[in-house]
Amino acid sequence: MFEPQSPVLTPRIWQVGALCRAIADALDARFNPVAVRGEISGFSRASSGHCYFSLKDESGQIRCAMFRRAATLLDFSPRDGELVEVRGRLGVYEPRGDLQLIVESVIRAGQGALFEQFLKLKAKLEAEGLFDTARKRPLPMMPRGIGVVTSLGAAALHDVMTALQRRVPHIPVVVAPASVQGGNAPAELIRALSNLYLLTPEVRGLEPDLAKKTRKKADDSAPVIDVILLVRGGGSIEDLWAFNDEQLARTMLQSPVPIICGVGHETDFSIADFVADLRAPTPTAAAELVAQPREVWLGAIDGAARRLQDAVLRRLDQQSQRLDLTSSRLGRPSALVGRQRLRLAASAQRLQSSSLHFLKQRQQDLQRLQNALPDAMQRTLSRRDERLQRAALRLGLLDPTLVLQRGYAWLTSAEGKTITSVRQTQVGQLVRGSLADGTVELTVVKID
Repeated sequence: MFEPQSPVLTPRIWQVGALCRAIADALDARFNPVAVRGEISGFSRASSGHCYFSLKDESGQIRCAMFRRAATLLDFSPRDGELVEVRGRLGVYEPRGDLQLIVESVIRAGQGALFEQFLKLKAKLEAEGLFDTARKRPLPMMPRGIGVVTSLGAAALHDVMTALQRRVPHIPVVVAPASVQGGNAPAELIRALSNLYLLTPEVRGLEPDLAKKTRKKADDSAPVIDVILLVRGGGSIEDLWAFNDEQLARTMLQSPVPIICGVGHETDFSIADFVADLRAPTPTAAAELVAQPREVWLGAIDGAARRLQDAVLRRLDQQSQRLDLTSSRLGRPSALVGRQRLRLAASAQRLQSSSLHFLKQRQQDLQRLQNALPDAMQRTLSRRDERLQRAALRLGLLDPTLVLQRGYAWLTSAEGKTITSVRQTQVGQLVRGSLADGTVELTVVKID
């Protein structure tokens, strides 16, 4: 004979969604927050801005989702096969029951310590107001001279000089060489910027004492510098680390003229980018920002001359016409009265015509409504009749006698109480059964 299992051994029966939530809660309590290192695989960015990828190594992989808010904070473009360190929270995607890691930050593997230093310095300088947008200065429309700080052997210098020579060959360029990588690079960059500061209009116009204080005098034959480009090609965070120097940032803050920082590629960010008056995605873009082609300025001058000539001619024509009108009014005032009478008569005629037209339209609208009223009423009555018939049909389907006609019976006790359970009966009890066409008297002989 079959014996039911012991309640102690019977497992709990879960709803699927409840089980997923329970697993997610267990993961959150046991692991979160979690940091994972692995290789990116299957990276994709949806139109919503959310990013999806897998993180894998030689022994396993896990699905990852990075929502738009976190994705906008990325300072590089993740690629398949790239080794990264991610921080986030483990969870369960309930619609599919998949384990996934909700990523909150991503850094390239091996850059953790440097990146932490970068974030600390960035937070410190930001709190001091070095990144305040209110102090950023606009670029000069037509600089008298352009200063460039970079390495003489860097490809960035060639790109910048090529762009400037192509677009503004008439503007002098002063190059202040400095190392852009290595332990000595920050000091050399600071020295190069300080040398260019001596060529700015503010410093060259000061008293000689200030020149003595800087221990260096500007060459009077050197061009005046109105803007400075701080540029370097792309590289890793270690290669660009010289531009994350605190003293360099404070030196840039003291610049008398705007500084454009074009360091690295578009996805690379440094402290110098945040301190500069403007950040350019590449060195070439930095040069193009201050180098409007000469043809543009010549075309602008020609356009301004044409607009000025046209404006003068229009002004003369207007004044001549105004003079003619004034002369005609002074010579024949009766003509003005006659014109005003004609205008008044025309206005009265338009008013009368518009009033008649309005009344005619309203009469036509009323006639259309009168014609449409009988049909609308007939359609409404038809719909009401159909609804009444459907309601009567549904009401008839609820008639309990229809159930009795299918072979069912309605049992009541001798007192007329409905019997719905065997526990309401006992052996020998008289029971009345109602059938479709009458009632029968029954006696209970056995209870199962």
